[in-house]
Amino acid sequence: MRGPLKNYRLGFDPWALALFSALMAPNLFWAAFPAPADVLQKPSATPALDALASACQMLAIAALILLRRKEGLPSLSRWAWAALGFLLLYYLGWALYYQGQAGPWAILLLTLPPCLSLLSFCLARKNSPALVPLAVFTACHLVYGVVNFL
Repeated sequence: MRGPLKNYRLGFDPWALALFSALMAPNLFWAAFPAPADVLQKPSATPALDALASACQMLAIAALILLRRKEGLPSLSRWAWAALGFLLLYYLGWALYYQGQAGPWAILLLTLPPCLSLLSFCLARKNSPALVPLAVFTACHLVYGVVNFL
């Protein structure tokens, strides 16, 4: 590859897939078993933004899972631990939401930590091609959460 991707090669990162799966698991559970006082079911007021967010999310996840640095994987870093910590905060948000607490803290925990987990993982893997779509996804996801639920 040439240009900005010259330091990357196609390769499968199972840890990226594992993180994405762990982030999506609560959404699949929620789709099958809606929570009490399920405010997340209301129609979105930001459909164009949601489409941009989905496209950026797909690009970012593809980059995280399919692009690897030529020099190999970095060792476990503070960014990898941060990714795990943000994943746990996200699960806390779902726990609050399923307890019927759909207030601002629960919504923020469902909005920011999954994005920050992916961004932290991206930094841990030094996967710069995923940074731009992840940053755009994070901004869109935050606006979506604030406009639609806060």
